[in-house]
Amino acid sequence: MTALSTTLSDRLQDPRLFRQYAYINGKWTHGEGGREEAVTDPATGEVLGHIPVLEDAQITAAVDAAEAAAAGWRALRADERSEILQKWYAQLHEHSEDLATIMTLEQGKSLDDSRGEVQYGASFIRWFAEEGKRTYGETIPSHMPNAALGSIKEPVGIAALITPWNFPLAMITRKAAAALAAGCPVINKPSNETPFTALALAELAERAGIPAGVYNVVLGEPAAVSKVLCAEPRIRALSFTGSTRVGELLMEQSAGTVKKLSMELGGNAPFIVGPDMDPTEAAQAAVAAKYQTSGQDCLAANRILVHESIHDAFIEAFKDSMSALKVGNGLEDGTDLGPLIHDKAVEKAQSIVDDAVQKGATLHESTQPPVAGDNFFMPVLLTGITREMKVWREENFAPVAGVLPYATDEEAIELANDTEYGLASYVYSNDMRRIWKIMRGLEFGLVSVNSVKMTGAPVPFGGVKESGLGREGGSTGIEEYLETKFFCLGGMPSASGS
Repeated sequence: MTALSTTLSDRLQDPRLFRQYAYINGKWTHGEGGREEAVTDPATGEVLGHIPVLEDAQITAAVDAAEAAAAGWRALRADERSEILQKWYAQLHEHSEDLATIMTLEQGKSLDDSRGEVQYGASFIRWFAEEGKRTYGETIPSHMPNAALGSIKEPVGIAALITPWNFPLAMITRKAAAALAAGCPVINKPSNETPFTALALAELAERAGIPAGVYNVVLGEPAAVSKVLCAEPRIRALSFTGSTRVGELLMEQSAGTVKKLSMELGGNAPFIVGPDMDPTEAAQAAVAAKYQTSGQDCLAANRILVHESIHDAFIEAFKDSMSALKVGNGLEDGTDLGPLIHDKAVEKAQSIVDDAVQKGATLHESTQPPVAGDNFFMPVLLTGITREMKVWREENFAPVAGVLPYATDEEAIELANDTEYGLASYVYSNDMRRIWKIMRGLEFGLVSVNSVKMTGAPVPFGGVKESGLGREGGSTGIEEYLETKFFCLGGMPSASGS
């Protein structure tokens, strides 16, 4: 294996958190074929390290390990699993600065954002450590004489977790903590762009006492690994966060084994500003909602709908707030927006802007001079957009905002719902009647009113339409990894004792 990168390991208080291997059955594993893939810093292009490209047989070995460990993990009492998860939670807090550093170097987001994600991700471990002790069954009034009826909750089995690069820590813990608390061993396939955060989590899971085989991390060519995981009948649940296109493919590949699927897919979030709002306040909120994670966020406000009466004032305030954002290397103090993840993301962002301008939109650029680096894309605003433009129809996953005026609440609802997606949405208004009307009319799984922040461990996170299946977090998140078993106990004594 290639020698450790001084750029990354020398920045860590605990260099053992930087791992360049897969993690299978409690062991750090090379690729049998000797193939490796480089991982680069999107801000500088510098190679941070290398990861192995596993063969199909090694992916199957991870399933073998999970199967062998399943009975023991499932047999633990819920409070015993909870104690182990709490230790994992404590490990994340103890090593939070190193985790944030790894994340910023391989993902590009600001160090402050990475620190926030560590805390956010850790909160799911603590939440599900407690929620696992509350997987209650039911007592069912019997319709048959001398019978006792009820149900219990049991772990579904091995869970495969395919996680993205934009939130390389929290999207793992939100899935893995729920599965582990339910009694399911897990196999995580992280993104090849951000594997080192996932591997650091595995190192901390081992230190917390999660047994060998219960927590595994596999690496390799995404399509090849996913194909093995989807076809494997011993994997009973699959959770994926990513694009709708890939989610649909995984659903097709999993059909032959009828897995329990949870999918957090694409979004195209509307941000509706009512006529009663202060345009400056609303514009500042819209900038925060649009440009979080450099726009590479499924919750990012893609389509901003502003009442025509305050549209012009909103635009001026938006441009001022957008230009105040500092773009730069995530390790630099004060950075608000880091680079995009790779050059293809930059190309896509530029194509969306070019398409809009060619079709009549007006481009407003940040006043900050462009930042040197192939993956940096300065935030922009497009006004005069139409429904035919890519900026309206596609999830741009970039710091590209589009604004469209509207006249009535009914029009705002119709415009907002004009998408195949249905994940997140935002409403800004001080009129409770308007808020209730729009909130109920929106075809989205998440509606945030007068707040940019909406997620957290207690939240049942998920979308409708082509934005996914199931929910993560909250009291329902653990249900994705549980099955309900009904029981009928016949020949029981009646209430009279006969």
